[in-house]
Amino acid sequence: MDQNEAFISAVQTATLERFETTHKAPSNIALVKYWGKYASQIPANPSISFTLSEAHTSSRLLFEKASKAEVRVLYQGEPKHEFEPKVVQFLERIRLYCPFLNEYKITIDTSNTFPHSSGIASSASGMAALAMGIVTLEQKLGGIAKEAMAQKASFLARLGSGSAARSIEGPIVSWGEHHELEQSSDLYATKFERPHEIFKTYQDTILIVHKGAKKVSSTVGHDLMNNHPYKDARFEQAQTHMSSLVSALKKGNVESFIRIVESEALSLHAMMMTSNPYFVLMEPQTLEVIKKIWEYREMTETPVCFTLDAGANVHLLYPEAEKEKVHAFIEDELKSYCEDGFFIHDHCGEGAV
Repeated sequence: MDQNEAFISAVQTATLERFETTHKAPSNIALVKYWGKYASQIPANPSISFTLSEAHTSSRLLFEKASKAEVRVLYQGEPKHEFEPKVVQFLERIRLYCPFLNEYKITIDTSNTFPHSSGIASSASGMAALAMGIVTLEQKLGGIAKEAMAQKASFLARLGSGSAARSIEGPIVSWGEHHELEQSSDLYATKFERPHEIFKTYQDTILIVHKGAKKVSSTVGHDLMNNHPYKDARFEQAQTHMSSLVSALKKGNVESFIRIVESEALSLHAMMMTSNPYFVLMEPQTLEVIKKIWEYREMTETPVCFTLDAGANVHLLYPEAEKEKVHAFIEDELKSYCEDGFFIHDHCGEGAV
């Protein structure tokens, strides 16, 4: 039996007429970036991320036994038909592993604490919350033990959005096979064991310089890696950065952490700028914020750094001990670059609940 077959549920038919469950799943911010994938959402390189807390999706799932499978998606109580194709595609991908879903009409009512499609991994938190709800139903049907739920939820979430695999647990999670992480897998994410204390409570203030939808979907961005002239060098760089970052996270080496994380952020955007077709995902304010962060770090020796997702918004990372000082810096120097002065103070969290 291969590893995929191990995730096929023992429950073939539904025995509950109606079941309702609500899950909150956080976004995550990759430190080493996942960019490029193979069939079945297998990553071209390993990644590692901070699980966030305040930036999350809440999803109420109602399963009702029906003669045929259906899905209805609401956003904050209102029908959101444009979300449905992606959810339908996800459910089709996971039916082999959750055959009991064939007998349910599913209503999903979801909401985010952050702007949708703006580069804060809303697909990650949304798919993670959905996967947790489905695995909770499976557990109620007697098909899975509680201790196996997180791994299967991560496996399922990956099939909806690759980075969603990393939103099930926290505070630091890796996904993708890497020789220095014994339990690592391409099929699901695993919790990073025994990080240094300083990284368990790391802070992330998300500076929203652009609230609108990002210019390029993640799916398109990943596909651009297939024929990218620098893809082999990028995948090799990611492997090297993983090794260095694993060491930094274990030893509490903040200086090394800063160097790797910022290099990864800029590498991600460099790959988009050198793809065919090419894209610039940053806004002018993004660059201004980065320059301000560098100036502040040099002047004050405060260990702040930035990372970016596949969008214009800036994640400002810093140790919890620096919170008061950095919050003042944000108010004084960075808030003016945020659209409508909007930012989210966040921190490492423990994953889906």
